[in-house]
Amino acid sequence: MKDTTMELDELKLAWQQLGQRMEKQQSLQLELLRERKRDRMRSSLRPLFWGQMLQVAFGIALILLGVACWTRNPAPGGYFIAGVLVHAFGAATAAAGGIMSGLIGSLDWSAPVMAIQKRLAVMRRFYIAAGIAVGWPWWVMWLPVVITVAGLDPRHAGATVTPAWVWWSLAIGVAGLLATWLFYRWARNPVRPELARRMEASITGTGLRRAQALADELQAFEDA
Repeated sequence: MKDTTMELDELKLAWQQLGQRMEKQQSLQLELLRERKRDRMRSSLRPLFWGQMLQVAFGIALILLGVACWTRNPAPGGYFIAGVLVHAFGAATAAAGGIMSGLIGSLDWSAPVMAIQKRLAVMRRFYIAAGIAVGWPWWVMWLPVVITVAGLDPRHAGATVTPAWVWWSLAIGVAGLLATWLFYRWARNPVRPELARRMEASITGTGLRRAQALADELQAFEDA
């Protein structure tokens, strides 16, 4: 009887040890999965980060171009106005890229998955808003950029006559910008949820969408 009791105790102890080893192995596998998912999320956001840094550099280039134009043409006129517009737009472009790259660079990958998901959601909203703010205006802003480049030529200094092609180009650009805005509003109507989803996905960075999908997969695994 005593031997039987000892065997049962030994069996119970062995079972407990096996359970503990299985729990440790499961915890280790979960931690390895977390690390792999987080590494893939970091990798998916890396191209977006460098893209935003290039946007900052492009914005700075626009600032320098605008300043060079309006300082060479200080008298009120087309070149002065174009230079100021390009200067301001360059600042907005650089700021948007800097904020987005800062959000990516400061993301805490050791935080809980839910916190990472919330941060990615904030980044996505900002990316869409910034894309609209500094992307859509290119329907019109290419024209001030061209005028600003022309304003750097000393032969054009003091010109007061605006060529007809400038007015035609401006009208076409404004019409294109208005059409883009109307289509965006139409596509995001609640009666067309699938089109609205596709529209939002089309203006969200691929890397950001992939990072969100990986975070969702990891959250689902932890909740299981």
